[in-house]
Amino acid sequence: VVEGDLAAIEAYKSSGGDIARQLTADEVRLLNRPSAFDVGYTLVHLAIRFQRQDMLAILLTEVSQQAAKCIPAMVCPELTEQIRREIAASLHQRKGDFACYFLTDLVTFTLPADIEDLPPTVQEKLFDEVLDRDVQKELEEESPIINWSLELATRLDSRLYALWNRTAGDCLLDSVLQATWGIYDKDSVLRKALHDSLHDCSHWFYTRWKDWESWYSQSFGLHFSLREEQWQEDWAFILSLASQPGASLEQTHIFVLAHILRRPIIVYGVKYYKSFRGETLGYTRFQGVYLPLLWEQSFCWKSPIALGYTRGHFSALVAMENDGYGSRGAGANLNTDDDVTITFLPLVDSERKLLHVHFLSAQELGNEEQQEKLLREWLDCCVTEGGVLVAMQKSSRRRNHPLVTQMVEKWLDRYRQIRPCTSLSDGEEDEDEED
Repeated sequence: VVEGDLAAIEAYKSSGGDIARQLTADEVRLLNRPSAFDVGYTLVHLAIRFQRQDMLAILLTEVSQQAAKCIPAMVCPELTEQIRREIAASLHQRKGDFACYFLTDLVTFTLPADIEDLPPTVQEKLFDEVLDRDVQKELEEESPIINWSLELATRLDSRLYALWNRTAGDCLLDSVLQATWGIYDKDSVLRKALHDSLHDCSHWFYTRWKDWESWYSQSFGLHFSLREEQWQEDWAFILSLASQPGASLEQTHIFVLAHILRRPIIVYGVKYYKSFRGETLGYTRFQGVYLPLLWEQSFCWKSPIALGYTRGHFSALVAMENDGYGSRGAGANLNTDDDVTITFLPLVDSERKLLHVHFLSAQELGNEEQQEKLLREWLDCCVTEGGVLVAMQKSSRRRNHPLVTQMVEKWLDRYRQIRPCTSLSDGEEDEDEED
C-alpha cells in the first residue's frame, strides 16, 4: 500500500487474504516506520493514510459474481472512437493569464426513455448490464444519499442511476465523460487536459487549494501551520497524480474538471469510509458542489452533472429522458419544449442541510444563506413544492451530439432484438429460429 503496488493488493485479496488483519506491535517494531505504521492498522487504514483511492476501491469492494457488463461504448467501438476524436477536437486552451483548457460543447448523457418500452425481463437484463447495482444499493439503501426524495424520484422523474465503469484510478475521469458523452477516458484525453490545466494555471489553483485546506482544517479544530516547502511538496503530489494514467484523483482534480467542463459538478457520496463490519475508518470529504469559480459566470453553463462516490470509487449518476416540464416545473416557470429533459438535482442532503460548496475563497465563505445565494448565481435553481432546493440539469435528445445519439440507438437495438423467454419450450423455439 505504501509503495502503491496495486497488483500486490489484488493478488493478496484474490488469494483469500484477510483485509481486516491488523498490524501487531511486533510487526510495527520490525517495520520501524512510525510515521506510516501503527498497531491495529489494517490495509484499509494505510490506504486512507496514503490517499490510495484506487486501492480503497479494491479493498472495500466485496468479491461477488457480477453480471457481464454492456455499456453503449462497448457495443459501438467505431462510434466511440469518433466521439473520442470529437472530444479531443473540442478541447481548447484559453488565452491569457488563466490558461485553462475547456470544452466547447455542452453534452449531457441520459438513459433513453425507450428503455421503458422493452419487456420487463429485457429491461432487467439491460439495467444489470449498464448499472452498478452495488453502488446504487449503497447510495440508496445503506445511506439515503440519492433518490431519498419521493417527490424528486417519482413525481418529477428525477431518479438517478449509477452507471458501471472501470474500478481503477481512472474512475473519476471515466464517470465525468460518462455523465456527458457516455464513454470512458480510455485514451486519457481528459486526464491530459486536467494535468495541463493544473500545470499551466498552477498559481490560480494552488492558491484556492491552499486557502481551502487551511480553512477546512481549522473548521475541524486542527490549528496548525505548514512551512511553504511542505505546502509545495503536497501540491507537487497532486500535480503528479494528474499526469499518471491509473492514479486515483482528489477533490482538487474535481474542481479543475468543473473548469474544463465549464459547468458545476455535484458529488453525492458516502461521508465515511467503513469496513465490512460497519466500522467507521475515516472521513471522505468528497460530497458537495464544485463550481468553476475561476471563470467568468458568463463563460459557463448552469446545467450541472452528477457523480456518486462510494468506497474509493466514482460513478456517473444519470437520469432517464422524460417529457419536459413546461407545465409543472417544481414551482418554476421553465418555458421549455417537450424535447427537453429536466432533472432536478437536490442541493441539500436527506436531512435538508445544504451541500458543501468546495474551494471557496475567504470572501466567498459565509453562512448557509450566503452559500445558497452563490449556488443560485452559478446554477439554475428552484424550490420544489415539497420545499427541496434543487438545481436543474437540462438535456435534449434533439440537441445532443449526433454521435452520442447514434451510439445509444445502436446499444438499445441490441436489447430490442432480444425476445423474452416465458418458458423452456419458448426458449428452445427461439434458439431454433435464431439458428
